[in-house]
Amino acid sequence: MIDQNVSLDLMQFVETNILPKYNDFGKSHGLAHVQSVIKNSLELARKIGADPNMAYAIAAYHDIGMSGPRAIHHITGGKIMASDLRLKRWFSDDQLRVMREAIEDHRASAAHAPRSIYGKIVAEADRELSPESVFRRTVQFGLEHYPEKSREEHWERFSEHMQNKYSTNGYITLWIPNSPNEKSLKLIRDIIAQPQLLRQEFEKYYDEETAKASIPNDNNPT
Repeated sequence: MIDQNVSLDLMQFVETNILPKYNDFGKSHGLAHVQSVIKNSLELARKIGADPNMAYAIAAYHDIGMSGPRAIHHITGGKIMASDLRLKRWFSDDQLRVMREAIEDHRASAAHAPRSIYGKIVAEADRELSPESVFRRTVQFGLEHYPEKSREEHWERFSEHMQNKYSTNGYITLWIPNSPNEKSLKLIRDIIAQPQLLRQEFEKYYDEETAKASIPNDNNPT
């Protein structure tokens, strides 16, 4: 992932030492997810005029706390980033404090607004609000963490999550005006408002993800 505004040696460090850790976090919070958040963060940083190196590093570390309990992964991630002394090569102590706070503030369910523009950038970038991404990642997370559930139980979890997080009464908040997420969130809310259509979306991604899981891996024959 190359961006001419980001330090090449910082990118090399992150891609060698940090991004591979996401391979352990499953599809819903894995490598493809963090790469998308990095891309979105850099686009928003360019639009706003924020420091691209800070935006890049924050995005790269934002879910690193998934190595521990998910409920506090934003706190754990901030601690991991702040304790990584290798980052002092590129950032001052003040910058690292802001970066830690941004990681702590990135969760959609946070009770307070992000404390800096960098927290708003990573929170917005983390939303990934294309309907396909939201629906697929929700199904993936359910299958990864609750494999014992039936299809109907997964649907109930999926529907409840959509209502609680993404509906007009949900807790998700967008922090950057006129971002691409505004249009995407409206599309998601239009689907949520039509239960039959939402069920169709669930069925589509549930079938696709369970079909993938049933395909034998030729590299690991039994």
